[in-house]
Amino acid sequence: MDDLLEILNDIDDSIDYENEEHLIDDHLLTSFAIISLVGELEDNFDITIEASEMTNENFNSVEAIWDMVQRLQEEA
Repeated sequence: MDDLLEILNDIDDSIDYENEEHLIDDHLLTSFAIISLVGELEDNFDITIEASEMTNENFNSVEAIWDMVQRLQEEA
């Protein structure tokens, strides 16, 4: 998960990712940040994030993002 936090902090280091649970719902991540994040996740974790995975539930918190990454790695 440290790799994920590093990616998120590279995108926007003003957010307390470890405690925030509403990254999407509270509009803390911009559309550009989300697109950047998806690209970084795909590259760093060797996964493909389909449009169907692009839900608030999968991106609202570090834990949700990490769970999605792990699930996609297992499915690959």
